[in-house]
Amino acid sequence: MDPRLSFVTLVVRDLARSRAFYVEALGWTPELDVPGEVLMVRVADRVVLSLWQDDAAVAEIGPVARGEGAPPFTLAHNVREIEDVDRVIGELVEAGATLVHAATTRDWGGRSGYVADPDGFLWEIAYNPGPIGQSVLGEA
Repeated sequence: MDPRLSFVTLVVRDLARSRAFYVEALGWTPELDVPGEVLMVRVADRVVLSLWQDDAAVAEIGPVARGEGAPPFTLAHNVREIEDVDRVIGELVEAGATLVHAATTRDWGGRSGYVADPDGFLWEIAYNPGPIGQSVLGEA
């Protein structure tokens, strides 16, 4: 198998609420929108963020476990300039995200902070001046 990620799928409790956050508040454009079932947004040339209504997901994959605390993974959105971290976090909070950890200058030379979407999925907003951080940004 080649090293590639095609879809990131989040099983959400209320697809309409997630649609309001990602599409209406953030302005992301759906590529596929099946009300009550699934919403898909292209987030890179070959990567799609899929938001799947939990009862539709359960029908295909079985029970979905939820517990206390944050899910055991994060999504990341890297920015080109260090000052963009605070700006983007502010925009997300204004759109309805919950601030989890304010932007902080990190030991690895960058800056990052965390917000949670309506279902508690964590988004890291990061400026990473290192080669791998810059490699995910593509053309300006």
